[in-house]
Amino acid sequence: MKTFSLWFVGALLAVLTSCREEKKEYISAQEPIETVFKSTDKIPDSHFLGDEKCKACHDAEYKLWQGSHHDKAMQEVKASTVLGDFNNVTFKSQGVTSRFYKKGEDYYVNTEGPDGKYHDYNIVYVFGITPLQQYIVKFPNGHYQCLRTAWDTEKNKWFDLYPDFKVVHSEWLHWSRGGLNWNTMCSDCHSTNVRKNYDLQTHSYDTKYALINVSCEACHGPGKTHVEQVNKLGDAYKGAGDLKMTPGIDSEELIDQCARCHIRREQITEYFNFEGSLLDHYFPQLIEENLYYPDGQILDEVYVYGSFVQSKMYQNGVMCTDCHNPHSLKLKFEGNKLCAQCHVPETYDTPSHHFHESGTESAQCVNCHMTGKYYMGNDFRRDHSFRIPRPDLSLKYGSPNACKQCHDDKDDAWAWENYQALFGKPKNKHFSELLAPGITGAEHGIESLMELVLDTIYPEISRASAVKSMTNYLNPEVINNMLRFLNDDSALVRGATLDVLGSLDSPDYLEYYLPLLKDEKRAVRVKTFFALGAFDELQIPQAYKEVYSKVKKEFNASLNVTSDFVGGRVKRANYELKKGNLLEAIKWYEKALEIDNINNIARTNLANLYYRNGDFEKAEQAFKTIIKQEPDFGQTYFSYALLLAELNRYDEAIAQMKLAIDRMPNNIRLYYNLSLLYDKSNDLKNAEKYAALGLKKAPQNESLLYMLAYVYSKSGDIQKATNVCETLVNLYPNNSNYVTFYNQLRGQLAQQK
Repeated sequence: MKTFSLWFVGALLAVLTSCREEKKEYISAQEPIETVFKSTDKIPDSHFLGDEKCKACHDAEYKLWQGSHHDKAMQEVKASTVLGDFNNVTFKSQGVTSRFYKKGEDYYVNTEGPDGKYHDYNIVYVFGITPLQQYIVKFPNGHYQCLRTAWDTEKNKWFDLYPDFKVVHSEWLHWSRGGLNWNTMCSDCHSTNVRKNYDLQTHSYDTKYALINVSCEACHGPGKTHVEQVNKLGDAYKGAGDLKMTPGIDSEELIDQCARCHIRREQITEYFNFEGSLLDHYFPQLIEENLYYPDGQILDEVYVYGSFVQSKMYQNGVMCTDCHNPHSLKLKFEGNKLCAQCHVPETYDTPSHHFHESGTESAQCVNCHMTGKYYMGNDFRRDHSFRIPRPDLSLKYGSPNACKQCHDDKDDAWAWENYQALFGKPKNKHFSELLAPGITGAEHGIESLMELVLDTIYPEISRASAVKSMTNYLNPEVINNMLRFLNDDSALVRGATLDVLGSLDSPDYLEYYLPLLKDEKRAVRVKTFFALGAFDELQIPQAYKEVYSKVKKEFNASLNVTSDFVGGRVKRANYELKKGNLLEAIKWYEKALEIDNINNIARTNLANLYYRNGDFEKAEQAFKTIIKQEPDFGQTYFSYALLLAELNRYDEAIAQMKLAIDRMPNNIRLYYNLSLLYDKSNDLKNAEKYAALGLKKAPQNESLLYMLAYVYSKSGDIQKATNVCETLVNLYPNNSNYVTFYNQLRGQLAQQK
């Protein structure tokens, strides 16, 4: 009979990860170590000469850039830059009243602060020009905070960026705290040559930049060497790689360089210094639940890169500047003429293709192939994956489609029926047909995920996302198959594989991970180092000592640069946990909660660590805090019940497990655990009842079948026990324990007869 354990899942994974085949091939470094490790040094501000210097030779480009979103990305406050109404006007939202006013030449707001009380705040910077402008306040310790109330520059009114979202002053998302902190959430992409300069000990910033806005040199790199070469060579100057994003750049490199600011990502290095590529400084957010729809369409604020690299446009060499002027950022053409650069209008811009009246909004290419969402209240952003509407996937996975978004009086079934009538069934398999089942945890989702990863015809972000989704299906066979992805040609796939396998504390993969310390991409090397956390430094072979030390510095830098995020502190805690440093892990989880006291994912993990450390009182208090803050989150009741069971407080554990079932009635594991709790309390009638209830939802569930057979056996009903166990053996004939149990029951049944 299985015993109760709070760490059952972790123990199971430890067992699973020990079952593998021997490694058959190794990845080798593509370049010598010296060339793989790019510089991470910061660039002196003096190397950035300013836009006026560029204008001297590039006046046409300067004029296009002037007044653009890049030019106006951030500005100091003055009458010419402030667009909002500060004439003693008030705006109320979510119970907070903000008053905007002036004192002389200074701009102020009176609003709720981090203590829940109202204060006067001086506006020091403005952000953006259209469709909204935000306002920044300077706080103590170098913190700069963006107001939640913004100015709608098109409707000329104040509005709440998140009007339907109540935020308490003590929450991380409050404007005065981490969620709207300029230093860490905004500065890297709104100014040039930013150094965040965060001090963990004092939770303070000394953020610096060379130029306040997104200047010419933010994209093209520091101009010092370029100007020196031009002055030295004059007309003989031909360009010597002293600038970035110059004419003739290939599409992948240009997109890679634009991506650093048009991407939701994990930061790797403290300074962006134009050395290496995107993956030497950042790792993109992959297609995951709550950020994207299961088919890859945009959901949360993920910006553009993650959707664009899903597209056929990207795969065929289309780049940002094919549609957008690189300096003004405006579209090169209006309407369908933009798409007609590549797509023959006689074929595509006709009713025989789009089945709508020509010249109408419904006939615009973007409205079928680039649907979008409003972010930050009024900022409409289009999905750049350029996909064909798929109402059939909407029916399966709840993802949106352009047909229903326009015909909002119809449903997805109507859209799918009409789609088939007009176009027939889709002729080509889109990657989303393979990714969506895995993301949603479908029963056979692992099969489609594996197919997607193995077929390199699909976009690498979709393949990497498929690897990340395999966390839903981990078993010995899946883990063994995933090892090959450490050798994949795609650095995204290698990184995603390390994210999954690196979370398993197994001693079996040392020889798989070691070669990746020499990977050409820093992001992959850093993820490798985290994965190696389960190994003592003494286990690192001599041949890898030097590279291990180099990557250790890169890894520590990545921890430092993200240490003002909950996620960064949690990652450090998890690394300490891999190293076996339980008290250090607890300390870093506690530090994570100092930043965001209602982050209950972190608090749940902390509660479990308290339990491991024998601090049951703190563990219980943590669970109670989570329940108070999020009473509808069923997983907490389950975890709390497990803790109470370990403390032999079975009646209380049963009560909490029932509350978990009330909130998660389709979670089969809960029925097994509740049945087990009743067995521990010698209440076999209820143990039988809840095992049977679970089996009604999952008739072939292995744990529940075994539990029911065990309960029948324990209560003396050998015939029923034998019948259930026979089903168990038929379903799982290779499990010798079940076979032995079945034979024992048959023997007892024969004795009764």
